[in-house]
Amino acid sequence: MTTIDLNCDIGETPGSQSNVMDELLLAYASSANIACGFHAGDPLRMQLTVQQALLRGVAIGAHPGLPDVDNFGRQERPISPDEVYQITLYQIGALSGFTKAAGATLHHVKPHGALYNMAARDINLAEALVSAIYEFDSNLVLYALAGSAMVDAAQTKGIRVATEGFMDRTYEADGLLTPRSRPGALITDTLQALKQAFTLLEKVDTLCIHGDTPHAIALARVVYHAFLQDGIAVKAPFVS
Repeated sequence: MTTIDLNCDIGETPGSQSNVMDELLLAYASSANIACGFHAGDPLRMQLTVQQALLRGVAIGAHPGLPDVDNFGRQERPISPDEVYQITLYQIGALSGFTKAAGATLHHVKPHGALYNMAARDINLAEALVSAIYEFDSNLVLYALAGSAMVDAAQTKGIRVATEGFMDRTYEADGLLTPRSRPGALITDTLQALKQAFTLLEKVDTLCIHGDTPHAIALARVVYHAFLQDGIAVKAPFVS
């Protein structure tokens, strides 16, 4: 049977505010990437989101980003490999504390925003990020853009990697994501996104749905049911 993982970026609001969007997305996701407080979220939101993911049986991952709440971690800036290592390790450790307290196991790490994009292009940053993951727990899975430097770094280091595709984003000719600053970077039409999801199905291990994308719930629901109708199982990678 063909399988695919549907991952969602969540936990990106203050814990003091209600977040129905996250709860609804978890109904269709098989893995969740939870913000670790640097680009968004806070300790209360992390705790609540871990609990919600556990209730749904969704694999839990850390979603580390640049320390830049004002720009939601999406603005690139000069950063050294040492800093990438430090902020990645710090944020994995933070979320791992909540998973351990809840009796759960951290499954994966998926970098967020600018950190993800820079590490996808720069092998030195990718190696630093992978080293932080490996030295924290070599059993963790890295979610990384298919064909990127992160995939190469993970394979060289010997950690498991789930190659990722995006149904709600467009791509450049080199396989990298179109920067959000450019027109057409986001796919908001559900049918177009569904078509892209099926195009990517044989090329990647996991497909992302951004929680802050317009019509994210509708997209998640349509894709999830389309996969099931075609006999495709929605399942987190490397989970028996």
